[in-house]
Amino acid sequence: MSDTDPDSASSHREWPALPYADWADTCRTLHLWTQVVGKVRLAVTPWLNHSWQVPLYVTARGLTTGLIFVGARPMDLEFDLVGRRLWIRTDGPSTSIALRPMSVADFYQEVMEALKALNMPVAIHPMPNELPDAIPFTEDRAPRAFDAAWAERFWRALLQADRVLKLFRTGFLGKASPTHFFWGSFDLAVTRFSGRPAPPHPGGVPHLPDAVAREAYSHEVSSAGFWPGGPGAEQAAFYSYAWPEPPGYRETPVRPAEARFDTGLGEFVLPYDTVRRSADPDAVLLSFLTSTYGAAADRARWDRAALECELGRPGRPRPV
Repeated sequence: MSDTDPDSASSHREWPALPYADWADTCRTLHLWTQVVGKVRLAVTPWLNHSWQVPLYVTARGLTTGLIFVGARPMDLEFDLVGRRLWIRTDGPSTSIALRPMSVADFYQEVMEALKALNMPVAIHPMPNELPDAIPFTEDRAPRAFDAAWAERFWRALLQADRVLKLFRTGFLGKASPTHFFWGSFDLAVTRFSGRPAPPHPGGVPHLPDAVAREAYSHEVSSAGFWPGGPGAEQAAFYSYAWPEPPGYRETPVRPAEARFDTGLGEFVLPYDTVRRSADPDAVLLSFLTSTYGAAADRARWDRAALECELGRPGRPRPV
């Protein structure tokens, strides 16, 4: 079988092939479905700095909201991309929705009806975020593809990205975000902060209030993550950027040699294929993460001695 066949043995490797063109329709469907579920969390969770109350998290089977509360009652929603279901669990009854080809409107209706049946009704704003040609969920009745094998392969790539990003996060003593999945931009991210405030963000993100962008980027950051590809950049890649971008940042040499600064995106990018095809994917990805962070920290004159430490090790306290 070919390397791009989701049923081939390659789909079960730790770092599976993920050619965007081969699963673009499923990717777009999953992007919109995660927005419906993510907005449930958004609607009931108090605001946390930098929109950290918004994302989903990678699990051993897919993506979850984590524990949220509707009033005083607990609930979580999880895309089980192995079992091919969306689970909605409470402290009492639970239910699930089969993940299958269907319109966004049908998915939205099934989620809302399931929440109501569990006596956990949640009203969400039905307009997708961060998409230029957004259609309200309730009106998006076009047939949507969903190939479960490709969705599972995407999750397996997320697993490895999440693992290495979490390791990278352990080497920083300063303020840092969790490793989390933003359903608006459809990427996995981790962010380091210098501790200094940043100039106001200009906003202008499609279907995202400028106040949200300004709050998210209220402080100086170096952010990195994984994006599976999409319109305009149709290749899975790791990325790294600084806000605000310091002088000389984009000209700074970084590792590995295949990494480059994309002027259209305004960030360093490293093709996912470069990582997965290497003899040591973890080392290649860590070299990208550390060198691009170093470019941001050095150019912006962060207090690196005070902010950094060695990468963490299981069972060994950080020496002080």
